[in-house]
Amino acid sequence: MKNNLRKEGKFTYLEIGEGTPIVILHGLMGGLSNFDGVVDFFPSKGYKVLIPELPLYSMSLLKTSVGTFAKYLKEFVDFKNLDEVILLGNSLGGHIALVTTKLYPEIVKGLVITGSSGLYENAMGESYPRRGDYEFIKKKAQNVFYDPAVATKEIVDDVYHTVSDRNKLVKTLAIAKSAIRHNMAKDLPKMKTPTCIIWGKNDNVTPPEVAEDFHRLLPDSDLYWVDKCGHAAMMEHPDLFNDLLYNWLQKRNF
Repeated sequence: MKNNLRKEGKFTYLEIGEGTPIVILHGLMGGLSNFDGVVDFFPSKGYKVLIPELPLYSMSLLKTSVGTFAKYLKEFVDFKNLDEVILLGNSLGGHIALVTTKLYPEIVKGLVITGSSGLYENAMGESYPRRGDYEFIKKKAQNVFYDPAVATKEIVDDVYHTVSDRNKLVKTLAIAKSAIRHNMAKDLPKMKTPTCIIWGKNDNVTPPEVAEDFHRLLPDSDLYWVDKCGHAAMMEHPDLFNDLLYNWLQKRNF
């Protein structure tokens, strides 16, 4: 996937397919490859899939916040001359999608969140700073999934390198704090954008009741559960995730 990345101006992104644009937002510790299943499936169904690399570690510390990333996303959508997009976000990416939808509802046709922050965070940030402890970080990474085997060595190595880099660690904690401050509970009832909520029944990071809260607070939402699944449904059950999302898009005529 890395080979297909385009660099234009300040944006680095993946773009595949033609049709209704689905813009994907990765999480704090998640790479673009977390969405391989989505990227493989949707272009053949008449969708254009775009994944911008979020500047999680390149902005100044003062600007490292959920709101700034939403602004960055709006700039990306404008830069690509996209009219209305479907936003799909996992974890922090879901939170950025929610904030973008709140601030710029005119650019968002539909919203898809999975394991999203925005209402509740299981204190991931609290215990991350144990730099250099590979086994601890491996356990943390495995805890994200229902099946610990999904946390491949490559995924664990990625997280390990992120938290071992002092600059990235400081930014990671700043983003985690910003996410906790940026609670959406009061905003959600005013957000009328059609929303698809796909959630792992065994999510330890954002537990199932968080999905129920999103569903209750968002005026126009559908909630779908994925069994034997943790925080990243599109990685653990890519085929089911794609089916649920595709059926929802069809149902909503997107």
